Amino acid sequence: MKYTRIAFIAALLFTSQVCLADNYPRNYAIDIQHYSFALTLSDYSDEIIGETTIQVLFKTGDSKRLRLDFINRTPQRDGKGMIVEGVFFENKPITFEHQKDILYIDLPKKFEQNSIASFIIKYRGIPADGLRIGPNKYGERCFFNENWPNRTRHWLPTVDHPYDKATNEFIVRAPAHYQAVSNGLLIEESIVNKDQKLTHWKQSVPISSWLFVLGVARFAVQHVDYFNGKQIQTWVYPQDRQNGFYDFAYPSKEVLEFYSSYIGSFAYEKLANIQSPSVSGGMETASAIFYAENLVNGKRDNRTKSVVIHEIAHQWFGNAVTESTWDDAWLSEGFATYFTMLFQENAYGESVYVDELKKARTRIFNFYTKDTTYKIIDSRTAEEGPVTNDMTYQKGAWFLHMLRNKMGHEAFRNGIRSYYQKYYNNNASTDDLISEMQKFSSSPLQPFFHQWLYRPDILKINGSWKYNATSEELEIKLDQMQHSDFIFDMPLEIAVIEEGGNSNKILTSTSNSKSAIFKVPLSKKPIALVPDPRTVLLAKIELRELQ
Repeated sequence: MKYTRIAFIAALLFTSQVCLADNYPRNYAIDIQHYSFALTLSDYSDEIIGETTIQVLFKTGDSKRLRLDFINRTPQRDGKGMIVEGVFFENKPITFEHQKDILYIDLPKKFEQNSIASFIIKYRGIPADGLRIGPNKYGERCFFNENWPNRTRHWLPTVDHPYDKATNEFIVRAPAHYQAVSNGLLIEESIVNKDQKLTHWKQSVPISSWLFVLGVARFAVQHVDYFNGKQIQTWVYPQDRQNGFYDFAYPSKEVLEFYSSYIGSFAYEKLANIQSPSVSGGMETASAIFYAENLVNGKRDNRTKSVVIHEIAHQWFGNAVTESTWDDAWLSEGFATYFTMLFQENAYGESVYVDELKKARTRIFNFYTKDTTYKIIDSRTAEEGPVTNDMTYQKGAWFLHMLRNKMGHEAFRNGIRSYYQKYYNNNASTDDLISEMQKFSSSPLQPFFHQWLYRPDILKINGSWKYNATSEELEIKLDQMQHSDFIFDMPLEIAVIEEGGNSNKILTSTSNSKSAIFKVPLSKKPIALVPDPRTVLLAKIELRELQ
């Protein structure tokens, strides 16, 4: 359907700088290059025995201590937590301090700028969180992690924050009846003795700590297919073999193909879809994704497919390009939610895409009725509480939808590809995104980002219209009715419905005032006016005819 567009008024907002407060104690003088986690697991105890080797790059020559997040054992945790038995450099013990859930390692000497050194940490304990040890839905003992957002520290000594990315490997000794799956590629699987198996996984791509993954259980494993020479795998409980192999056979390859074409190359060595008791939906751990036990049902329903599409989207956004701070968590969840919609649009049609947008809009409005102060980009830290909610996911997705319409589809895609390429296997901020998208935009984007991401407001428009047959004019009155005095600058499209139900005209109104009246020449009275006919504006809109 073709439309004639009539613009009323154009306006531009000015944006201001926002101070953020993810106050994690970053140490930019060091950079963790690699973690090697050697773990021993048992059926007789929930205690794990660990030996972690950390390879550190000293970016300056003035570091005296190495700080790691690591939950220590306390009476308040009923004896759970970790006890560090020793820290070693070049096979010699060095001094350390482990209290208040922080491990400080005293460096044994001055390390020159750009030098690299390795340290070994030996420890044991029962994880209070982070690593779930216990029965799956069939009552079988298993070990599965859930690190999001900062729970890796409960079982692994790490810099437990998105800003420091490193390669990793897991070398797991466990009872021989288990299989182990982790990030990257399988290096070794050996029977140590009749009771114990050693499994070694290694990933050569740097990731943040919350993306480390370990699943140890009885599995049925299927090598489903290949994508660009990289294996697609399914790992499910043996009892769910038939259902799981069916559910995960689609749409992984199709999703990988679409995202690779639209965004850029897939970063990891494989893609494994894994049934797990440690998550309630999905968890996008790099190259090895966890899915809730009950998603595996042999129905391949829309819920399962949507979760798969979403978690695979994270392999690009959240994983390969990771938010620099928790303030920017929407760069992960908002992106994954929106790119799920884009895949659905491409695979299933525009109507499915629009339906998903409308569902997301409802969730946004429902959240707003409970909390009118929440800003997508705000002062938050994982140590203080949740860093995501419906706004992060749904409003973040809606913002990208509006940005795509504002820039044009091709310009938007070019901007996304540029952003992904520049920050591939690195960290990025919202400012970084703005900078890349601005290269492909014909209008300034800072004001647009400001009003939707840095403010809590939801646009509400109460409007009315009447037709004057004498002057052959259509008069439209629009009032912004949101809670605050903030005025949105965003075009509102209004479709004019004529006799026969046809619509060949869209009026586009933009105003920088709370109230505005527009008069448009029109030869006949319309049957109706429909606001936002293409579903491109996040707003509550009422538009009624005056008699």
